[in-house]
Amino acid sequence: QVQLVESGGGLVQTGASLRLSCVASGRFFNNYALTWFHQAPGKEREFVSGMHWNGGSRYTDSVKGRFTISRDNIQKSVYLQMNSLKVEDAGVYYCAARTGIATNITLDYPYWGQGTQVTVSS
Repeated sequence: QVQLVESGGGLVQTGASLRLSCVASGRFFNNYALTWFHQAPGKEREFVSGMHWNGGSRYTDSVKGRFTISRDNIQKSVYLQMNSLKVEDAGVYYCAARTGIATNITLDYPYWGQGTQVTVSS
């Protein structure tokens, strides 16, 4: 069983940066893929970025070059550095975990955090 707690959201202006954090509890953290999903108001939850158990990563096209995912296996944490934020980046960001490889499919993930709100004003 894995529990995830996100933090780091907030209200920023376009072009600003935020760093989201997700802390996990439970065993075998090193075996898990950790992924960030984004849900804008009235829309479905969408894949943003994921990091495989072995440190490989993937990003959705709209955030490439702006967002960076990283993990700290000792701290059992995953981070999302978000730069050059846009209005369309606003919404709730969720951290999710599954064993092995990060996928972009929400149903693949048995473990979810409660989400952290990001608001971007123009």
